[in-house]
Amino acid sequence: MADILHRIAVKTEDINLVYNALATLEGLRGWWTEDTSGEPGKVEGTIAFRFAAGGFDMRVKQLNTSLVQWEVIAGESQWIGSTINWQLKQAEGYIVVLFEHEGWKEATEFMHHCSTKWAIFLMSLKDLIEKGKGAPNPHDVKIDEIN
Repeated sequence: MADILHRIAVKTEDINLVYNALATLEGLRGWWTEDTSGEPGKVEGTIAFRFAAGGFDMRVKQLNTSLVQWEVIAGESQWIGSTINWQLKQAEGYIVVLFEHEGWKEATEFMHHCSTKWAIFLMSLKDLIEKGKGAPNPHDVKIDEIN
């Protein structure tokens, strides 16, 4: 098994700003993909994320201001069964986001692509909170033919 790990510090003392970016449709549409639907604020709710190249469905497994966890239930075969964890913790003047996309069966070239895209979208999340505007799909940085 292989995991994608990232860490960012968002300049805010309000953990709810970061939590709401992960647990509301408005928040998710503001940094990841504008084509988001479902119930991100409900445990066992389903969230649909769509991109030009396809999409993913996630089931919300945990939902509180210290941990948001999703399980991938539909989409790219390499993602199905994996989990996405957002651990939030306060630091002086910041909220630290520890991101983990765990449970990849193997480290493939697609995993490399996804790791880069997750980093881009985490910076979009940071910009949404700190500057009031993220760069969600389709406005994100494109890195190759997969995007």
